[in-house]
Amino acid sequence: MSDSKVIWRFTALTFAIAYGISGLLILLGQFGYEVYGLVHSFRQLAMNIPFAIYILSPAIASCAILIKSGQVPGFREWCRPIFFIKNKPSVYLTVIAGLALYFGLHRTVSGSAQTALPLYMFFLSLPGNFIIGGLEEAGWMYILQPRLDKKYGFLFSSIIVGIIWGAWHIPLFFIPGTNHYSGAINFWMFNVQILSLSFFRGAIYKIAGKGYVFIYVLFHTMFNAASSLFVSITATWPGTVAANAAIMLFSIIIVMIKKKAKPQK
Repeated sequence: MSDSKVIWRFTALTFAIAYGISGLLILLGQFGYEVYGLVHSFRQLAMNIPFAIYILSPAIASCAILIKSGQVPGFREWCRPIFFIKNKPSVYLTVIAGLALYFGLHRTVSGSAQTALPLYMFFLSLPGNFIIGGLEEAGWMYILQPRLDKKYGFLFSSIIVGIIWGAWHIPLFFIPGTNHYSGAINFWMFNVQILSLSFFRGAIYKIAGKGYVFIYVLFHTMFNAASSLFVSITATWPGTVAANAAIMLFSIIIVMIKKKAKPQK
């Protein structure tokens, strides 16, 4: 199967699952359904399962398409890149630097000095954010980024993935119980963030070698966990613009340095 067919089939299946499930959840919201951020009972856990399927739709579609096309022989082989942790220390430092740059600058410009939750909650929330967040990259980074980068290069592939990623998130603003639905997240600010992080995804792909899927799964997981600490920040446009412009610039610099360091043939 050609890369173009893989891209189109993956995207179509991802949106079919995501929009199908989310459409049902939005409808059920009229009868009292809501997503639970903190689960305190089996009933709440059960109610969150359909939402988890929506969030995991890129991973589900990725696994199905790659196995069916014969590009990976089975589920175990599909999982390997997601857990391929071997990489250069500089790549891990780049992830940390990206997180520090984004949240440090956002907090500084927005004028917030407090966290919404104790810092230890960052570590406690990592497993949940790996499943609800990090594993999205088993689709976006596993399939879309490398194939689009091969065809269009860093700049346009990052923009295209950003547009697709943003469209996939739209139902979150209509599903009761999510931060997006409650108004804690501004739609336009969120989409600025989506685009800047897509540039960072493109940069990580360029520098992370065989471990590019795991590295961005890790970043996405840590980014969501860090975001939960700062939900009380009153987001401002100056803070949003500063943090996301810095991430985009940082991403471009990473790619330029990588290109310059690449041996000439």
